[in-house]
Amino acid sequence: MYGTRAVVIGAGIVGAACARELSAEGFEVTVVDRGRPGGATTAHGEGNVLVSDKGPGPELELARLSRRLWPEVLAGLPAADGVEWDAKGGIVVATTEAGARALTEFAEGQRAAGIVAEPMDAGALAAAEPHLTRDVTAAIHYPEDAQVQPVAAATALLAAAEVTLYTRCEVIGVLTGSGGVTGIRTTSGELPADVVVNAAGPWAGELSAVLGAPIDVRPRRGEVLVTTPMPPTVFHKVYDADYVGAVGSGSAELQTSAVVESTKAGTILLGSSRRQVGFDDRLHVGALSAIAAKALRLFPGLAGVPVMRAYGGFRPFVPDHLPVIGADPRLPGLWHASGHEGAGIGLSVGTGRVLRDLVAGRRPEIDASPFRVDRPAVLGGGR
Repeated sequence: MYGTRAVVIGAGIVGAACARELSAEGFEVTVVDRGRPGGATTAHGEGNVLVSDKGPGPELELARLSRRLWPEVLAGLPAADGVEWDAKGGIVVATTEAGARALTEFAEGQRAAGIVAEPMDAGALAAAEPHLTRDVTAAIHYPEDAQVQPVAAATALLAAAEVTLYTRCEVIGVLTGSGGVTGIRTTSGELPADVVVNAAGPWAGELSAVLGAPIDVRPRRGEVLVTTPMPPTVFHKVYDADYVGAVGSGSAELQTSAVVESTKAGTILLGSSRRQVGFDDRLHVGALSAIAAKALRLFPGLAGVPVMRAYGGFRPFVPDHLPVIGADPRLPGLWHASGHEGAGIGLSVGTGRVLRDLVAGRRPEIDASPFRVDRPAVLGGGR
């Protein structure tokens, strides 16, 4: 592939992972972003690398691949120190009898798919999370869950790749010839390319229209609260089993669930919410109130702890809840890597590896066909 020119549009963590993999394959890689590296969706993520929230199926297989790759990738990054890899594990809890039945059944399915999902009794749960409510009907420990600092991870991935980076550069059109894509037009001029990768996250749908090959990727808004730094209080990623249902919901209405975790800086992140409001970036007071209330039900001791900031961001949503990874059949040379919704941080390195194999004409380690572009949820325009 040496001498083949690739342009990756989007310098978030998925674009950075794709750029790194294509560079390692020998491509001459250019990365274009209308802002700065990791400055949009990636900067507003919690850095989750999860297997706990995915049932058996193609997304779980991509998550397993990514979870295996993350330590290997980090070991090869010269700027990995600030990435703050924390393999702290996750704990999913239920607080009702119905929730306990659903969580237990969900975990059984994951174990059958090869995930380590360990039931915890009251004593083990209290030892692992002493500040967690005792009003828990079931708890499952997922030792494979981890966390990274997302902006640091994205910039480290880019730093490890031999790429030319254009920031504050917007794509305004595509260049084509008889064989398909020949480059893109940007506010900084024309960039020739043999391969163009749409890794624009929540803006991938808008960008795909500019490129003449629209896909149905749309923004889904979420908010997070951040406390002031505290003594050690939360030792795993802890969330209510309702979170899985909120992730999988296709509703445009507000969905909230309790997700509580600490950072290495001592702050505690409280989430999460999901709603479809286009690109309206105003914080939703109702969402923040619901997040706080649900977090307090899990960790009552957080009552009175100051919240120093709240932030929101957009996730790339696809109606069937699967990423879009692969070649666009309508425009040879155009590839897509988007639609990961809130799982993009964790799935990024696996996505980059799958895309690299597909572009190089190899069979990926996992079955990539469920992520193909020409499926009804992506090309059906079901807005």
